[in-house]
Amino acid sequence: MALTNKKFTGPGPDQVYKDHLKNNNFSLPKCLDCGEFHFFPRVVCPHCGGFNLTWEKLSGLGEVYSTTTIRRKAERGGDYNVSLITLAEGPRLMSRVEGVEAQAVSIGDTVQVLINNDSDEPFVLFTPVSEV
Repeated sequence: MALTNKKFTGPGPDQVYKDHLKNNNFSLPKCLDCGEFHFFPRVVCPHCGGFNLTWEKLSGLGEVYSTTTIRRKAERGGDYNVSLITLAEGPRLMSRVEGVEAQAVSIGDTVQVLINNDSDEPFVLFTPVSEV
């Protein structure tokens, strides 16, 4: 499929994503042509090359696809994990799982999104979903 020379107006997808997060809304672009969500937000669907995108709120649920523990001295904040999370809607993103020891995060764990708005730039973290 050849790309057409489309003119885009308004804020870019990075800004739209941040604006959603600032409003505690975890949303991503979804292509109306192929039905796929994608992360990182962009103006062209990476799956089919389509421009027919809409923003939709996500469930916030995901599964740990991969994880590693980064070791740090206690005086520098202690250990933390870096995890790849596969969202229930399909996209995969890199983040951290908070609320448990870094080494306790395991592949296959079910997690729930947590939007951190404590700084100027909001970002997404995850917390474990408790098994009942």
